[in-house]
Amino acid sequence: MTRTTKTILTLAILTGLSTAPVLAADACDALTARVIRDTGASLAGRAGPYAVFRAEDAERMSLDCRAPARITVASRDREPSQAYFSLVGRAARALAGADPAAAEVLALNLHQASLLANAPRRGGSGRAVMLCETGPRTGGLREDLTVCRVAPRTGLSRIRRAG
Repeated sequence: MTRTTKTILTLAILTGLSTAPVLAADACDALTARVIRDTGASLAGRAGPYAVFRAEDAERMSLDCRAPARITVASRDREPSQAYFSLVGRAARALAGADPAAAEVLALNLHQASLLANAPRRGGSGRAVMLCETGPRTGGLREDLTVCRVAPRTGLSRIRRAG
């Protein structure tokens, strides 16, 4: 192998390695912009793969772009207004392309089930999966009484349809 060939290969490898974080940042920028457009929230801050938003119908709303990407929507109310669940539905559309009305109904049903069971509840709607929980918690969300997390559905479902 000639010296010129080695130099070209080295540059190609280094160029490929250096663009990976840039591509990830571009993907997160695009997802952040889609969340803003679909939910009406405004960007409060961005650091690495995380974005934090201001949304009228939630106390907190954040995006974690690491795979699988997920959005957390939190409220200080144990029983938030219908607008909160609508926001969760729009967030599911932004993140996973889910039908916002169906995701809104899912969030409301999971929240109600969580209230009754006093435990987190999971479910899916189209291309989105969701976990909603109520009640006191520890950590960064300790003041929030309702939290719904949305992620895109990945892989095949283990549930098979008859037929």
